[in-house]
Amino acid sequence: MHKITVNGALLAYDEAGTGSPVVLLHAGIADRRMWRGVVPALAARHRVIVPDLRGYGDSELPPAPFAHHDDVTGLLDALDVPRAALVGCSFGGSVAVDTALAHPDRVTTLALFDTAVSGNEWSEEANDLWDDLVGEVDPDDFVAGAAGEVRFWVVGPGRQPADVDPELLAFAQEMDQRALAAELALGAVEVEELTPPAIGRLGELTMPVLVTAGAADVPDISRLADRIAAEAPHATRLPDVPDAAHLLPLERPEAVATALLDFLS
Repeated sequence: MHKITVNGALLAYDEAGTGSPVVLLHAGIADRRMWRGVVPALAARHRVIVPDLRGYGDSELPPAPFAHHDDVTGLLDALDVPRAALVGCSFGGSVAVDTALAHPDRVTTLALFDTAVSGNEWSEEANDLWDDLVGEVDPDDFVAGAAGEVRFWVVGPGRQPADVDPELLAFAQEMDQRALAAELALGAVEVEELTPPAIGRLGELTMPVLVTAGAADVPDISRLADRIAAEAPHATRLPDVPDAAHLLPLERPEAVATALLDFLS
């Protein structure tokens, strides 16, 4: 692990390999460790940079206002990287898209796995699924909160917990408990959002975009991938990956690494 000052915050990151730079951005229910199975294959051809977003994992959270998408380019500046491919999962995908819109000259390509998009609203179906699978959870109970999020996102609505590797579920639970604490702390800091948000600006993504999802993820995620593919001018929509849910890079690292190496080449 390395640490470097970015926009007044000390951000933690891992780095491996040489070649064209690729930045991997983690989900909001995880931290940089979710990419552990993808990094070795990518590092054979690329300089792979894997940060903890501000407030998450081992990165600091000073009280000053900030924007995650500005931190991404700040990290590139600190590491003397003029332009990079951005790869994101879930919230990390949202940050990647926001970065590409706010700083298009810094982003060569975008690869989005089970991505969120700023400004997108969840469907009633997704809300009903949450109520059915999880229900009400005490926001101060990080253990119960993480268990609910892991059931909803990592297992997915079409599978049972017994269908998923128990070690993967335990690791996801541990990451998510830490992420929930991060989100609570972030609630006390002014996090500046992209304005206007990305959901109405997908047509401005002029760089090549790769998008896919886990077939066992919440249906809204696959539909959002379809929308990105339809509206971004140079998007490639890969088929959803079977027997995988929201943390696709953690659950199916070989498939993700293969897709990335093909796309980035």
